[in-house]
Amino acid sequence: MVTLQSAENALKTLYLGVVSDQLNTNVNPLLAMIEKTSSDVWGKEVRKLAPYGVNGGIGAGTETGDLPSAAQNNYAQFVLTLKNLYGTIEISDKAIRASQNNAGAFVNLLNAEMEGLLKASKFNFGRMLYGDGSGKLAAVESASGNDVVVDNLQNLMEGMVVDVLTAEGGSTGVVSRRIVAIDRDTDTVTLSGNAVNGSVSAGNILTVQGSYNNEITGLGAIFGNSATLYGINRAANKWLSPKSFEASSGEINDITLQKAVDTLEEVSGSSVNFIVCPFGVKRAYQEYLTANRTNVDIMNLAGGYKAISYNGIPIVSDRFAPKGTMYLLNTDEFSLHQLCDWRWLEGDDGKIIKQIPGKPVYTATLVKYADLICNKPSGQAKITGINEK
Repeated sequence: MVTLQSAENALKTLYLGVVSDQLNTNVNPLLAMIEKTSSDVWGKEVRKLAPYGVNGGIGAGTETGDLPSAAQNNYAQFVLTLKNLYGTIEISDKAIRASQNNAGAFVNLLNAEMEGLLKASKFNFGRMLYGDGSGKLAAVESASGNDVVVDNLQNLMEGMVVDVLTAEGGSTGVVSRRIVAIDRDTDTVTLSGNAVNGSVSAGNILTVQGSYNNEITGLGAIFGNSATLYGINRAANKWLSPKSFEASSGEINDITLQKAVDTLEEVSGSSVNFIVCPFGVKRAYQEYLTANRTNVDIMNLAGGYKAISYNGIPIVSDRFAPKGTMYLLNTDEFSLHQLCDWRWLEGDDGKIIKQIPGKPVYTATLVKYADLICNKPSGQAKITGINEK
């Protein structure tokens, strides 16, 4: 007979390893390229010494003259607080009881829940990779009843539970509202619950419930213009700033790409091994290749992803990459520092499946404490102003 203990054992022994691997490699092609490590984690923080520049103890001299003076490597200490990443599944008591005498039905029940968790994780963790850590999903343009018009639907999906905050992160009183519908022709999302137009106004922002300033430090932060990055002042440390290029007349071509690749090699000694852009930019580059009668080479990447190739460098499309932008990255300089890999959240009794108080529903939560660091921001680049197709 299938019992709650059976589900507990299955989640611990059968599903954890598979789901952990899926979340690390199959969530996003960029995430699959990034090293996961527990090094440099101290308590609740990541503290990492990052070298920059070159060792100065080099020189040429006479046969009997003085040796070069020692000038050790330059180091900066990056400091980040580990972010708390969660994924939760729910199973109703009724569903468990209905499958008590049917092991196959119970397995299907668990499989469906885990597939739902993976689908949600693919969306949210993929989105975080391109964010700035603030958790901002979109900005409000107007509100009427429960309908909210936003500036961009790129980071939104039906079913998400969101908060509406002021631009500075203050409360508007609209919290934990589910997105019940999205009109992609009018950039309008419909929220559950009471009408919000009296509380929500232009300039407010949407975030995932409780996530404001709690998400990982993604590319939006690395390529952003904040005063500090990893606790270090940008103005006094120019090597913290990635390179930026503008597409001439909005066109993306091999010359523009090669200029960015060469600049990173010449200035930072960084070799680009991964290029990512939105679908419209990828189509624009494919149109350029077709117009110039250039063969489009296809590459197979880790996690089962496919990409087109630029001189052996994969070009991958991602729905969360900023519009009109192409990132040129050296993923060897990125690390996802984590306290541990994905684990089930356990109670004091060691149980991972818990009843929601007052409800006939059980939950189990996967957790990872981690954040993303780029060791050499100056070794990364982006091309902006690209006309999408």
